[in-house]
Amino acid sequence: MIYLLGSIILTSYLLLSFKVCGKLNIPVFPAIVFNYITCVVTGSFVNGSFPIQVESLATPWFRWAMIMGLLFITSFNLIGITAQKLGVAVASVANKLSLIIPVVLTIILYNEQVVGWEIVGISLALIAVIFTCYPQKNESDKTMPVPFLQKILLPLLVFIGSGFLDALINHVQQTYVTKETNNAFLISGFFSAASIGVIVLFYQYWKKQLVFKVDQIIAGVCIGIPNYFSIWCLVHFLQDSPWETSASLPVNNMGIVLFSTLVAAIVFKEKLSAINWTGIALSAIAIYLIAFGNTL
Repeated sequence: MIYLLGSIILTSYLLLSFKVCGKLNIPVFPAIVFNYITCVVTGSFVNGSFPIQVESLATPWFRWAMIMGLLFITSFNLIGITAQKLGVAVASVANKLSLIIPVVLTIILYNEQVVGWEIVGISLALIAVIFTCYPQKNESDKTMPVPFLQKILLPLLVFIGSGFLDALINHVQQTYVTKETNNAFLISGFFSAASIGVIVLFYQYWKKQLVFKVDQIIAGVCIGIPNYFSIWCLVHFLQDSPWETSASLPVNNMGIVLFSTLVAAIVFKEKLSAINWTGIALSAIAIYLIAFGNTL
């Protein structure tokens, strides 16, 4: 359970840290790039050395790590763009609803059995996410018109990207990665994301689309260390979880929704409506049904 708590707390910290970046006027993309560089350095310290060797290139998980890196950086940026154009609530709903993708894929790929109460819990989780992230009136007001296609396409891309990222991590962990190669797999994914990000970021600096500031590095470090350990905890939780993956991922995601929403309400004084509180209550019920539904 310590890995589950670590994943929930650290991932919630990441979501809240982007809110802090917005308040400090720190652009998100440079912070994301420096975050992934920090992840590589942090993972190397944990491993005792840089774990990616020439032999790693021939391993079956390495190509998946490269794809994971691409999904890492594109998903983060899609969430940022969606939040900017359509609102934080829309981005949050699209991101959290993506839990249905890895759940469905694990049931299909690994023939996991889902009993009646677990199905009720997963369905309730989807409703709970929508209720918890339901926007206040002032959050949904838009001064700039957004094309209809973007209103559909952006949340859809966030949904697909986040869902397949979770599914990919789970699939590789189930199929290829051992406890001995966990760190090399994670660092390879972060290294891929950092490499892609550095190329794009230097281009933006060169074209003067962004101006370099030291606070971008500081933000990246403050995000990167917890980010590494959030994924590290998630991978270990999936390996050691007492539940099947079709239950483990929803419990993890709903825990993040519940914890991050409560912390945002306390720390940032975000006002929660009756619908939001209903969503929080449904989240707790959904977690219980998903985790313990097979015993009811």
